[in-house]
Amino acid sequence: MNVTLRQLRVFEAVGRLKSYTRAAEELYLSQPGVSMQIKQLESNLGIALFEQLGKKIFLTEAGHELYQASRIVDNQLDETEQILEDLKGVRRGRLMIAVASTANYFAPRLLAVFSARHEAVTVNLDVTNREGLISHLEANDSDMVIMGLPPQKLELEAEAFMENPLVVIAPPDHALAGKKAITIQRLQEETFIMREPGSGTRIAMERFFAEKRAQLTTAMEMSSNEAIKQAVQAGLGLGIVSLHTLELELEMQRLVVLDVESFPILRHWYIVQRKGKRLSPVARAFKDFVLEESGKILQYPLLRT
Repeated sequence: MNVTLRQLRVFEAVGRLKSYTRAAEELYLSQPGVSMQIKQLESNLGIALFEQLGKKIFLTEAGHELYQASRIVDNQLDETEQILEDLKGVRRGRLMIAVASTANYFAPRLLAVFSARHEAVTVNLDVTNREGLISHLEANDSDMVIMGLPPQKLELEAEAFMENPLVVIAPPDHALAGKKAITIQRLQEETFIMREPGSGTRIAMERFFAEKRAQLTTAMEMSSNEAIKQAVQAGLGLGIVSLHTLELELEMQRLVVLDVESFPILRHWYIVQRKGKRLSPVARAFKDFVLEESGKILQYPLLRT
């Protein structure tokens, strides 16, 4: 293929951002310059890479194939650059991290401390759901991800670094608030606001109640912890969320954690990467930092269960 690295990087930016204008801004190019690079690339390859429907652009089937290849090339070039910079003794680089939406309640605190120690490091953070994290791992386009239970279908290296307790929450005026040793059987009389199917919290919760031979009544399904907390505060049902998401609500007494038998459900947070992935010096430093120091940085009364 008669394709230049410049064309590939322009194509990757347009494919990722789905916009010629935003790609031009990111690459510090003019929009006509970006369009010209894409036209030349399509001409060289002899096939259309994008199609426009209304005001939106989409990758064609050929575009999808080239996009995956362009990400691999870009990652390999970045990895090589990091290695060469490290050999020259340069202490800078880019850290690509993806975290579960629930982990975003504490991940910025870790990144703030890490960034303060490594001021020349640029951090790219993507906050997404479990499906998005798995996509990052499949595409190998992040240095590592922070998530709950890692998927078994991929060959991964995963190390636990902190507990992730799941608790039952209710509004302060709920009939069960303040009760001791609430039974699982009693919980079955309540309705619950659930995370969406496939989320880490939902998987852990379903596994737990299946082991207890119990079944909960679902009032609503929501795709974020914030939505669940708001719904519980409004009295629409009980919820099950990570204790790490509740600092503000418990402090403001907007929600309470119920004393339920066999709770909290103890999970862990993992730092995960593809097996055999060669980490850049910056990524290795961040991983070591999380494994060695996250417990000290994130230790406050709310998290002691």
